[in-house]
Parts: sequence; structure tokens; C-alpha cells
Amino acid sequence: MKKVLTYLTNYKKECVFAPLFKMLEASFELLVPLVMASVIDIGIANGDKQYVIQRCIVLIFLGIIGLTCSITAQYFAAKAAVGFATGLRHALFSHIQSLSFTEMDTIGTSTLITRMTSDINQAQNGVNMFLRLFLRSPFIVLGAMVMAFTIDAKAALVFVITIPLLSLVVFGIMKISMPLYKKVQEKLDAVLGITRENLTGARVIRAFNKEEAEIESFGTYNEALTNAQLFVGKISALMNPLTYIIINIATVVLIYVGAIRVDTGHISQGEVVALVNYMSQILVELIKLANLIITLTKATACMNRIADVLTVSSSMEFVEAKETEQKKEKKGETEFAVEFKEVGLTYKGAAAEALSDISFAVKKGQTIGIIGGTGSGKSSLVNLIPRFYDATRGIVKINGKNVKEYTKEEIRDKVGMVLQKAVLFQGTIRENLKWGKEDATEEEMWEALEISQSKEFVEKKEGQLEALVEQGGKNLSGGQRQRLTIARALMKKPEILVLDDSASALDFATDAALRKAIRGMKEKPTLFIVTQRASSILYADQIIVLEDGEVAGIGTHQELLRNCETYQEIYYSQYEEEERCDA
Repeated sequence: MKKVLTYLTNYKKECVFAPLFKMLEASFELLVPLVMASVIDIGIANGDKQYVIQRCIVLIFLGIIGLTCSITAQYFAAKAAVGFATGLRHALFSHIQSLSFTEMDTIGTSTLITRMTSDINQAQNGVNMFLRLFLRSPFIVLGAMVMAFTIDAKAALVFVITIPLLSLVVFGIMKISMPLYKKVQEKLDAVLGITRENLTGARVIRAFNKEEAEIESFGTYNEALTNAQLFVGKISALMNPLTYIIINIATVVLIYVGAIRVDTGHISQGEVVALVNYMSQILVELIKLANLIITLTKATACMNRIADVLTVSSSMEFVEAKETEQKKEKKGETEFAVEFKEVGLTYKGAAAEALSDISFAVKKGQTIGIIGGTGSGKSSLVNLIPRFYDATRGIVKINGKNVKEYTKEEIRDKVGMVLQKAVLFQGTIRENLKWGKEDATEEEMWEALEISQSKEFVEKKEGQLEALVEQGGKNLSGGQRQRLTIARALMKKPEILVLDDSASALDFATDAALRKAIRGMKEKPTLFIVTQRASSILYADQIIVLEDGEVAGIGTHQELLRNCETYQEIYYSQYEEEERCDA
């Protein structure tokens, strides 16, 4: 948590002034009962209207000063809390961006989103409430008791008994209810989880006619949550009646003792009223303090969760940018664009290797097809090229140089990656294309759209390049999304282009036209095509066949049909006898 609280260091002044002004407000609040006592004892007792008016003006003056102090304290507390949350959110977002895919997989996307949103909001609320109330509430409780003793020590003994009793009830209920609230939160998470599943899987649920079963399942989880909330709610509901019973009994005792002390001439009637006011202030502040501690407990837990993410360091380190030209790679030093030498990959926490003993070399400008069954390691293999993951053994080279010797900028500029899931961002088509090259001209954009077979549908859209793209590209078809992501990757004209099953939504004719257009590019990129369609890689220079993370065969289409049983199974399963070519 200390790591998180360091983001408050820029707001030291606010952290001092906020509680200071709150204590000033509390000081003026403690004076109010004394002024009221003087109004009763002097003004009302003597029928002195002018004195009553003067004291009322004093009360208004105290109220204005207290309000000013309160607003000032609120300003400083809010500035510190919002600034703290802003700095923390920026730092957390920046830190998440620095993490490798390994850490992202381990922590989980939903967990990171929760840390960025809900947890930081809870932490902000905790800081705000702490600066406003943590000193004020104890100050008023102790201050009210001290002021009661300045009025009359014997009558103030009621406070000595009442305050511990109130504290016992308030903090006792809080201690019982807080663990129960955590259980309620867990049950709420379960309800949110099943709700999310139902919303994202609505089509599947309807397809299998499972609406009634899911409604029943939701009802079970929801009922468990309701029962838990009712149980803890009943316990928490005891706080108000119990505290008011104690306060009312204490008030009765206080009035009784006060009446006797008034009879004997030790205190006045106004002072009894002041004592009752102090008792009310103590009740209010103790309840505030209890709520504050609950808030701080939640905030502390959230800060610890945020700190857990901030302490995670990336398992992948990149070299710093080279300053001397001598160390820069010279093109043409090697004929191979990509080389794998005895490469193995084990995902964190996995019991076995995802890839084992992968070795091959790809010449510059070649087209390489990668094919295999589901889970054979196709995506794992190509993810090692742009260094999304690091090989756990062996060496991956680009242009004869170990990928670990490139800076992040260098390797990402060399490799254009189109992932399996087509991801587009909210904005215009132009803005999405500029992710590939920020200073791209309109001519370059249309060229990339033409190669990716996107030009035709973009021209038909209103505004063309200025046409809006919804988040995730929801207003586009699957094929259109895939073609735009390919166009985005083509914008920077990469030396190596990886299409990771990114044409699965395209028809055969469009797929063929896309591959032909890429082969016709003047830059002649080295092309990796990951696919489950044999037709997409029939004319590749080399085809790598994977099975259970190992290379089952490498060669041309004809060679693999003769020598690779795995490739034969894939190919023959997709083509009828009369359609088979070169078998």
C-alpha cells in the first residue's frame, strides 16, 4: 500500500490543510452549545431580547466561519483525492502497457479493468473521507467530553459511561458486519459473473433452448445474494436503534442529574441544554467514524490490490535504443528474414511445452504457410516473431540478429502483426489506419485499403475514410473488420507480415485476391500465413505443419502430400476426391 500512497506526495499541502480546516470547523461547532447556554441563561432568563439577538448573530457568524472552513477543507481534500487517483490511474495504465503478454495472461484482463476503475475509485473515496473525517470525528468526541467537564464534572460522568457503550455497540456491529459484507461482495461477483456469461452467450443459450435453465441458475445465485444481504442488513440495522436507546437513556440520566444539579445551584438550565447538545454531537460523530472505518477498510483492500499489480514487473526486457550507427543492423548481411533454432516455449504455469524443438529458416520475400489442428501451436509460433512472448529455450532471429537484441521500436517496425481477433478502435477509418503509420498520407491509406481488399466497401461508405467505426468495429461485418486490420498492418510496410488466421471470415475469392495483392507489393514482405484452410497456402514457398507443438513436416504442398501424414489428413478432409490437386 505504501507504493500506492506515494502518489499523494505531490499533495502534501492539501493533506495538511484539509484536516486542519476540518478541525477548525469542529472547534467552532463545539462553541455552539456554549453560546446556546448563554442565550438561555442570560437572554431568555432576563428577558433581554437584545442579548438574544446578539448571540443569534454570533451563532450565524460561527455558522458562516464553520461553513467556510468546511468548504475549504472539502476543496483541499477533493483536490488531493482526485489528484491522487488521477496520478495513480495514469501510473497503473502506463505500468499495464509495459507488461508482457505473459503477465497479462496471468493477471487477467477483467482483473486489470477492475483495478483501473472500481478499485481506484474506492481508493480515491477512502483518501477523501480520511482527510475530511479521520481527525474531525475523534476531535469532536473527545472535545465534547472535555467541554462537558468544563461545564460540570459530576454531570459529565454520564459521558464517561456513554461513550464506551456507544463505541462498543458501533464498533462491535462493524466488526461483525464487515466480514459478512465481504461475503456479500463475493456473492455479488458470482451474480455479475453469471450475468456476464448470459449476456455474452445469449445466442448460444437460445440456440440450445436453455433460457429456463439459465433463469433458474440466476435465481439461485440471486437468492443467495439476497439472503446474505438481508442477514447482514439486519445486523447493521441494529446500530441505529441501539445507539439511540443508549443516547436517549443517557440523555434522560443527564437531564435527571442536571435537574438535581440545577436545583442545588451548581449549574444552570442553559448548561444542561449544552450538555445534551454535546451528547448528540458525540452520537453523530461516532456513527460517522464507524462508516469512515468501513470505507477505509475497503479502500485499504483496494489499494493493496492495486499495489499487487504495480509490483508485478515485466518478464520481458528490451535493450535500449542504439546511438551509434555502427551497431545498427545492416540490410543484406543475411539471406534469412526469420530463423528458429531449437526453439521451445512454455507458458507460465503450464505443465508442458506449447512448442518443442522448432527449427526452420525463412528467406526474405518468401511466403510461409503455417497449418495444423486446433491447439497445435500455430499462434504461439508466430507470436515469438514480434516478441510478444520470449522463447524459453532456443533462439529466434530476424535478419540474422537475435530478437532480444532489438529495441521494442525496431522489432515492432519490422513486423506487421494481424491477430486472430480483429480489433478496431472507436473513431474513423482514417484514425484506425493511422495506428499503423501516424503520418500516413491519404494516398498510402488507399493503397493499403486496395491491397487488403477493403477499398470497395470503404468507397461505398458515407464519408469514406471519415466513416465512423464503433468500438470493436461492431458496425462492420467480420470480413470487413479483418480486412481493415490487415490494411492497418500494411500501413507501415513491414519487412515481415504475419497474418494469424486473419482471413477466416473472407470468402475464397477475396482470400485469393488478398494473397495475390500482398505478393505483388513492391516492398516484397516476408509473409507468414497462419490458417486452417489448405487452399490459402497451396502456393506458399514453404509450409510448416504443426502437431501438438512440434513440427510434423516442412516443405511445399506437393512434398507434404507425399511425405507428411498430418498434412494429408488436413488436406483430404477439406477436398473431395475430384477436387484434389497434385495429390
